Amino acid sequence: MKYYLLIMLVATIQAAWSQQLEELPLYKKADIREKTDWLIEQPNQHAAIYRDGEGNLVLSNGLVSRIFSIKPNGATIGLDNLMNNASLLRSIRPEAELVINGHTFPIGGLVGQTVHNYLLPEWIDDMKRNPSAFQLTGFEAKPTAPRFDWQKRLDWMSKDMPWPTPGIMLTFNYQADDSTINTLAKNSDALEEYAYLKGISVQVHYELYDGLPVFSKWITVENRSEESITINHFKSEILAVTEAESVVDGKKSWLMPNITVDSDYRFGGMSNESVLETSIAWNVDSLYKTQVNYERKMPCLLEAYPKYGPNKELKSGERFNSFRIWELLHKNRDRERKGLAIRKMYRAIAPWATENPILMHVRTADNASVKKAIDQCAEVGFEMVIMTFGSGFNLEDTTAKNIDRMKSLADYAHQKGIALGGYSLLASRKVGGGNDVVMPEGKTPRFGNSPCLESTWGQKYFDQLYSFYQKTGQDILEHDGSYPGDICAATHHPGHKGLADSQWEQFEKISEFYKWCRGKGIYLNVPDHYFLNGSNKTGMGYRETNWSLPRAQQEIIERQNIYDGTWEKTPSMGWMFVPLVQYHGGGAAATIEPLKEHLPHYEQRLANLFGAGVQACYRGPQLYDAPETKAIVKKWVDFYKSHREVLDSDIIHIRRPDGRDYDAILHVNPSGEEKGLLMVYNPLNTAIERVLDINLYYTGLTDKVNIVRQDAKTSSMQIKRDYSIELPVSIPARSQTWFVFK
Repeated sequence: MKYYLLIMLVATIQAAWSQQLEELPLYKKADIREKTDWLIEQPNQHAAIYRDGEGNLVLSNGLVSRIFSIKPNGATIGLDNLMNNASLLRSIRPEAELVINGHTFPIGGLVGQTVHNYLLPEWIDDMKRNPSAFQLTGFEAKPTAPRFDWQKRLDWMSKDMPWPTPGIMLTFNYQADDSTINTLAKNSDALEEYAYLKGISVQVHYELYDGLPVFSKWITVENRSEESITINHFKSEILAVTEAESVVDGKKSWLMPNITVDSDYRFGGMSNESVLETSIAWNVDSLYKTQVNYERKMPCLLEAYPKYGPNKELKSGERFNSFRIWELLHKNRDRERKGLAIRKMYRAIAPWATENPILMHVRTADNASVKKAIDQCAEVGFEMVIMTFGSGFNLEDTTAKNIDRMKSLADYAHQKGIALGGYSLLASRKVGGGNDVVMPEGKTPRFGNSPCLESTWGQKYFDQLYSFYQKTGQDILEHDGSYPGDICAATHHPGHKGLADSQWEQFEKISEFYKWCRGKGIYLNVPDHYFLNGSNKTGMGYRETNWSLPRAQQEIIERQNIYDGTWEKTPSMGWMFVPLVQYHGGGAAATIEPLKEHLPHYEQRLANLFGAGVQACYRGPQLYDAPETKAIVKKWVDFYKSHREVLDSDIIHIRRPDGRDYDAILHVNPSGEEKGLLMVYNPLNTAIERVLDINLYYTGLTDKVNIVRQDAKTSSMQIKRDYSIELPVSIPARSQTWFVFK
């Protein structure tokens, strides 16, 4: 009787799916394949759901497609890069995997593929559902929704950015039916052990965005049973993709599949590589027995999972959300093109990273010093004052006197149109009292010392953060030593049970606070890659002790840092540093103060930074000390604000600074009035004249370009068929020039 009811239920579900499928447009790859270059033009196709001729679902936007079977179970059966007509999926795997109460459960998927080098459509009809897997019970599609609130600061952005990222969300619902539970019980001879599974529902979510070759994915688990469960571990993505290279011998460094994968569960570093330490892995595929590599160790299985835990208890009626991942498919391996794609993705999925306020780090936090900094910023057009490290700013001081003073300073700043905030150190310090992380034997905290965020001290610290910003109305937090991922074996901390859940719970603590800040419009400078959880900016990438080098050396190294740091960051995503006073030693040869005595150097630093659209932490007591100093600062602030839209746009890398010849970067903005802005620097002690070959492809210009030079002279040139122009350039010694392309 139960078997008959199961057959009837499956038949009813599949009949409902057939009705849903019939209402969808037919997928025709040739018809929807996008013909424009998405890095230059807005594509014509929107993200949408289709049906193919075999009764499968297709999620596509003309740039990429992901194809899903819906019977005999849900599974990804195709992943196509339409930009280069490449099929990336070689083998079918579960859509996800859960470990609940110590037992592992596949979510969806099909089994029976005989070789895993490639996948033919005709094989799929012969494949079966895994009898131990959760079964697909339905699907739905709706527009994307915001991950959290974002209070925009339009005065700090070159243009308004949409939020949420426009696109479509496709959700598949899975449950363990009687057949699955009976199979599991038969294998273990313990039916009661799996009875709770009837109340467990799993949703596998996909998002695809308009005009971006980017998929997002995450899972949700709902506990509708009458008992608590523990999610020991999960994998939210298991994707067997085509290998990038195939060699017989072993290798230390493999060429990886041409997909950039990111996650909002990441910490412990500013670079994109840090995600591999937290939530993303390219693993060996144990099923791939027919690969060429003799030891079968080719890493071509993309999996997303936390490296610890989460070991999350889920009570009856509660819901658990995994972290999200984003998968960006690339057309080719050209470094500039891949960098442009990554930057465009971040602008779309973390648009607050385009907020790019001009900021000063005031060295002392007494009232007179802060007000002087605010006044000077207002005079020259700066937009933000941060009470820097070592200034005396202390948001952990909860006394009424401190709160009232900080509120009064914020009110004063706001009257002048200036945002105000300060610096707080979280990790890399020892707090004692049993509140520091307890590391397993043989491990040490990433920064030497660190409090546990879910200790009594850690919970109090975050309560103080919320309270401080609510009471003072301040606008900025520079959060140093943000949670780096330290695990904690303590069992007495109130916010986690032990080692297994310590990383997940600590990360939840800090990411929830950052998301709250984003919703309140509180700007976040965080020296870590927390963009996808709401932070605005991180370090561009520099060695702090280099700011103790002689001033002339700092000029070149600064431009090198910007050149190197903007391959995968937009100019607005990374800060630089200008020590107006001595920093890490170096004496008078390294120091800019007195500013009026070093005007040529000070102007060069301003030209380096504003010319790149990169904001720096100008650390000192003042921005100017004389009328001529003020005029220089205002000159470059005005330059930046006059060209803000194009300067905040992507950088094309022309020639890296080396001190031996010119160096150059090209800002490109194909959707703007100013399509490009070329900055060319001369580090030499003699004037130079060059004819530069400048490729304008990513400006979107194709036939003719109108050029406005630094001296306001205008001219026009015909663009060659390879999108380049030959541009004569004349630059005085130790100076720079710039050109706007329209």
